[in-house]
Amino acid sequence: MTTMNQDAPGRNSVSNATSVRRRGGRPRSAVAQRAILDAARDLLISEGFAGLRLEHVASRAGVSKATIYRRWGSKEELCLAVLDELASPHIVIKVTGDTRQELLAATTNAMRAVTDTPFGPVIEALLSQIAMNPSLGDPFRATVVQGRRDEVRRAVARGIARGDLRPDADTELATELLVGPVYFRLMFGGELTDTVAERVVDAVLRGYAAAPASSRVD
Repeated sequence: MTTMNQDAPGRNSVSNATSVRRRGGRPRSAVAQRAILDAARDLLISEGFAGLRLEHVASRAGVSKATIYRRWGSKEELCLAVLDELASPHIVIKVTGDTRQELLAATTNAMRAVTDTPFGPVIEALLSQIAMNPSLGDPFRATVVQGRRDEVRRAVARGIARGDLRPDADTELATELLVGPVYFRLMFGGELTDTVAERVVDAVLRGYAAAPASSRVD
């Protein structure tokens, strides 16, 4: 007579759970996504947007092309994901209570992103597409650019609230004055140094500084 082993299912469950634990690390989908974004970033830097092929991204990432399309519906969507990830850490401006320091961060955050991180060569590779291709440019402006504008605008508004900047200071224009020189120099050439950042901020402060209390008309 054959005796059924009542413990087998339990042992199989324990074995399966142990196998899962042994694998450890991030879920396979997260590993694949990381590999795709890294591959796309590297290929954008080396090949540019025109030379970027999703089959090449898939090959470098060790995934199928279908795996990419399950996450991003087009080459433009994948490029936007790369841009968003690279830009995001450099957008937030720490609130310090010091208006000049916060405005300086608005400029230096953008500067560091293009000089010290892969965001610089990636944005250079995509500048013409951002300008001409609405499927990339429109969402880029709505997410990455708008996120930076909002953060800088809040820093300017804090300066107004503290009485360091004029109540009628144009927050939109001040935002462009603080960050615009970084991208102008990225595109057309010129130094991007701490000294340049300080000159930009001091020029904005001179233009928008609140009048001394003694000279205000009540």
